[in-house]
Amino acid sequence: MVALSLAPYAAHESTSLGRRHPEPPPSMRGQFQRDRDRIIHCAAFRRLEYKTQVFINHEGDLYRTRLTHSLEVAQIARGSARALNLNEDLTEAIALAHDLGHTPFGHAGQDALNRVMKSFGGFEHNLQSLRVVDELEEKYADFDGLNLCFETREGILKHCSKDVAKTLGKLGERFLRGKQPSLEAQLTNLADEIAYNNHDIDDGLRAGLIKMEQLKELPIFGEAYEEVLHIHPSLSLRRTVHEVIRRMIHRLVTDLVETSLAHIGEIMPKDCDAVRDHPVPLIGFSPNMRNNNLALKRFLHAHLYRHHRVRELTEDAQRVVSDLFEAYQGSPDKLPLDTRDKLMKTKDKSKSARIIADYIAGMTDRYAYSEHARIYAHHHA
Repeated sequence: MVALSLAPYAAHESTSLGRRHPEPPPSMRGQFQRDRDRIIHCAAFRRLEYKTQVFINHEGDLYRTRLTHSLEVAQIARGSARALNLNEDLTEAIALAHDLGHTPFGHAGQDALNRVMKSFGGFEHNLQSLRVVDELEEKYADFDGLNLCFETREGILKHCSKDVAKTLGKLGERFLRGKQPSLEAQLTNLADEIAYNNHDIDDGLRAGLIKMEQLKELPIFGEAYEEVLHIHPSLSLRRTVHEVIRRMIHRLVTDLVETSLAHIGEIMPKDCDAVRDHPVPLIGFSPNMRNNNLALKRFLHAHLYRHHRVRELTEDAQRVVSDLFEAYQGSPDKLPLDTRDKLMKTKDKSKSARIIADYIAGMTDRYAYSEHARIYAHHHA
């Protein structure tokens, strides 16, 4: 069950806004624990193992995937939640579910799906994660989706356009009224940033796409590097990288916890609703750390995500996703039976396109490649 020392401003199960479909309470675990367990057992979570983070999955076994990334986010978020006396189970559930709607091939796949879905409402992986847990998982007899608590769903939906927010009822209200999510949701959002920035450095160095010399120019990396060099002057490169990255993560997390505690101390929100009503997030970095973090993000965008090798893979991935969408739209018989059945039940073009996008978004990298090869085999014969 939940730790007894939860702060008053944490999300408490006793005041949860509940599930979309009423269910008897769990007997040997808390409500948020049940959410976390359902996420871990769902098919979309398992598929994250074969979805790209930055590097296409089959490029090498040592690179991060969406699954290992989600576990890393959960570890950083849960540890920070404990330090802040927040609800650890809720924090972990949000962290494990935050990328469930990601397409194959990471952001490249998302951009391609968004392009082909432009006339049908577009595609956004964050909203797709909510669709996965609300509708697309098909496991339970009494409802579609995983029927998660409001607080978990609130944390999954990090951003949302006002038009979409209007269709989401209570869940969309905060985007229309300029309110905040729970502290657990705010915390997981920044834990995600800490995880991917630092681990993309690790993967980028491993792939030889970025160099130590470039990174040393960044204060956040340079300071940690000097410290490691001073204590361990003859350490191998691989271990040096690991020692630098763990120090960077430690500094970011420490700053996040200390700054957030100071913000909370100034406001002293009496409960989770007071957190939601506050005009700005209470979880955040100090101005200095925020600048350091921003410099790191900019560096990765310029030198890693736009590196010609990553861009070549990106273009290839986008072609695969666009081709698949076009093929399924033109010949629905190429789809599996259950997806075809869903298409048969609607005459609405937007709904049909969404069904196809849902199917493609659920693919792993390697399945998308093999489907593309199967459908377009005659083009290459």
